[in-house]
Amino acid sequence: MSVKRVLVIAGSDSSGGAGLEADQRVLAAHGCYALTATTGLTAQNTLGVQDIFVVPSEFVRKQINAGLEDVGADVVKLGMLSSAETIDVIAETLQAHRVPSIVLDPVMVSTSGSQLLPEKAVKELRTKLLPLTTILTPNIPEAQLLLKDSGIDASEPSDLAGLIDLAKKISAMGPKAVLLKGGHLPLTKDHKIAKTPEDATIVIDILYDSVTDETQLFDTEFLVSKNTHGTGCSLASAIAANLAMGKDMSRAVRNAVRFVEAGIKTSSDLGKGSGPINHFHSIYTMPFAPGRFIEYILDRPDVQRVWQKFTHHDFVEGMGSGTLPLQRFKEYLVQDYLYLVQFARSNALASYKSQSMDSIAASAQIVLHIQREMALHLDYCASFGLTKEEMEAHPETIACTAYSRYILDVGQSEDWLALQMALAPCLIGYGAIAKRLHSDKGTLREGNNYWKWIENYVADDYSEAVRLGSALLEKHMHKVSPDRVESLIKIFVRATELEISFWDMGMSEKKL
Repeated sequence: MSVKRVLVIAGSDSSGGAGLEADQRVLAAHGCYALTATTGLTAQNTLGVQDIFVVPSEFVRKQINAGLEDVGADVVKLGMLSSAETIDVIAETLQAHRVPSIVLDPVMVSTSGSQLLPEKAVKELRTKLLPLTTILTPNIPEAQLLLKDSGIDASEPSDLAGLIDLAKKISAMGPKAVLLKGGHLPLTKDHKIAKTPEDATIVIDILYDSVTDETQLFDTEFLVSKNTHGTGCSLASAIAANLAMGKDMSRAVRNAVRFVEAGIKTSSDLGKGSGPINHFHSIYTMPFAPGRFIEYILDRPDVQRVWQKFTHHDFVEGMGSGTLPLQRFKEYLVQDYLYLVQFARSNALASYKSQSMDSIAASAQIVLHIQREMALHLDYCASFGLTKEEMEAHPETIACTAYSRYILDVGQSEDWLALQMALAPCLIGYGAIAKRLHSDKGTLREGNNYWKWIENYVADDYSEAVRLGSALLEKHMHKVSPDRVESLIKIFVRATELEISFWDMGMSEKKL
């Protein structure tokens, strides 16, 4: 899927709660790419605007042209436009580039009621930009200001019908659709203008589409919150993002209204005044980059603790130095053979639980690898005087049963990915151990009874199995939630602990 692009032409909010800063967060949260053209710089915080620097209109033109001539835009979102000259420039450039959709948030009246645009700029916006606009998103004071001196009656709305009428009157000025935001006039349960905050129960945003002559109402719970800074910017940007992603007008607006509603509900207090909404309420960040899951978990302190103990166990070090008692290694070989049978069953179960042919085939390939490994294992065991019949007649130790049945239990009770995590310590760990011992100059080669074991686990066949199993994990782990990652890592840790018990078993004094 191609990246959806939204050009935001608006002012910068130094407090980060509104303007370009909020716009970019909203677009990022929707998976869109944001380009910007800055119309003005503000010095402000949650308590109010202290100063504004208006960017020269010709420089705004250069910013717009630079973005549209190169990256392009599926939708343009307009916010604070600063001056009549800036509005003229924007109208000219957008017409020249034939932008497909324009979302205009007419930032004209501050929360405190102050008019932010001079009368000349209001007139230019009305005549030059409204006819180009796909959807206009004024609040009630802005709608009334747009109608002022326009020749259209702008009486004060007293109920829902009056708000709908106001939206239709704004639509007559040129925009294809108007979303009249009702936050300034919360309603009672019977859709009358609430006289007091105690009477207010709902806020209704009104979407009027002049193309279809249809009106839709989007009601939200009246929320008592000081964290509403930048709601208008955020709403318009969310609409722009949804339109860029191909949603129709109704769905684009509905999703945007719900996005802002959730942003207010989940906001945190920042600053002493009107704080920002939470723009990231419905997204999460993975703690690792794509393709780096295994690197991430092996670097975690909680995993490192058991992984170090597993991969540097005394049993392992004894194989590297050649000092491991032969009898203990023979006991390990028997249990390892018995474990491999269960390991093959587990991978066969993983193949059954897979949902794609690639995953089915990958697990099946691992089973076939285990079959080949067991043939080599039998030959290797024979060199120590162990026969297949003797090993199969030997009972599993508690450590072997606990480990192998844990994996099968995970496979039966949980999903494919959980089973892969339970299998991973064995698959990845043996390869890591052998690779380390094989490259370590301190590892005894000549006359080492266990050198062949090391070579088996660095062989191309086993290395390919590790690569395949690791690739499967990497492919799927970036599609789950952070909570799911944590639960899967717990499985990985538990399986590693059982691997340690397997080595502990190998260090016991038990005789064949």
